[in-house]
Amino acid sequence: MLNLKIIKNQKYFLGFSLILTMISIISIFAVKLNLGVDFKGGDLFQIKYEKTMDKALVDKTLTDLVSEVPKLRGQRIQFSEDNTVIVKTEQLTNTEKTKVLNTLKEKTGKYDLVKYDTVGATIGKELTSNAVSALIIGSILIVIYITVRFEWIYAIAGILALLHDIVITIGLIALLRYEADTPFIAAILTILGYSINDTIVIFDRIRENDKENKKSKHQKSFAEVIDHSINQVFARSLYTSLTTLFSVIVLLIFGGSTLKTFSMTLFIGITFGTYSSIFIASPIVYLLRRFKREDKNKDSNNKRTGKSVNGYDESDKVLV
Repeated sequence: MLNLKIIKNQKYFLGFSLILTMISIISIFAVKLNLGVDFKGGDLFQIKYEKTMDKALVDKTLTDLVSEVPKLRGQRIQFSEDNTVIVKTEQLTNTEKTKVLNTLKEKTGKYDLVKYDTVGATIGKELTSNAVSALIIGSILIVIYITVRFEWIYAIAGILALLHDIVITIGLIALLRYEADTPFIAAILTILGYSINDTIVIFDRIRENDKENKKSKHQKSFAEVIDHSINQVFARSLYTSLTTLFSVIVLLIFGGSTLKTFSMTLFIGITFGTYSSIFIASPIVYLLRRFKREDKNKDSNNKRTGKSVNGYDESDKVLV
């Protein structure tokens, strides 16, 4: 079994995450998310060419149209292998829409209009509000579950680890300029469930080992209990995450442009979700337990100090 010293080196893990979180927060507010049609409103055209399309010609045609249809300036084009093109633009008038479609047919070849969607700004705001509400409600339910199953210390650690995962994921997606659409929200909610599941496995092992430690004649410090618990489940967490990541990588490579944001969001979220479950959530539990015990010891004027030979605080052995 491994002998990772997570608590002893917690300042490095927490420091790394703090720096990355700050960069992500700056990215979210400075760079901002590249919101898709689903959230800020606009038009979506999905057209399928009868013959093999010329991607460069389609791209050039739409670029040249910007002078006549200024709303195409921020258009985003996605090409698929089956001669399908998805064009996302600001909301166009009927005249502008007709101009775009006729010009494409005239200069790039015949096609069928497979899909045309318009999302108004009001609907976009409603979708954004619903997405934020879903994230908040999901987080609250997770906190309630962990509090009931464990205790409030674990709940706080769990939700802080989740915030860590979500903020870093959103920040990196904003920095990489991937388009945030409805599947992006689905990926964020998936990350919430995946990350907390991995965290609960570790929490459950810590709780069980802590119970056994209380009955032992030679009690270990809580820090040693945490490290022992993490080392027991480390291989399981790592293998599970790698297996999942392999599937996500395949999806990222072969899933096409439509699923690119979804796949990349999952990849980032699962990576940092695994990291936070092992290196962030457990140290936070340790720090909160120390704070709780020190507070109790101050009240009883019975605070103990000192260091053990292995570098852990001896005060951790005071049991609640």
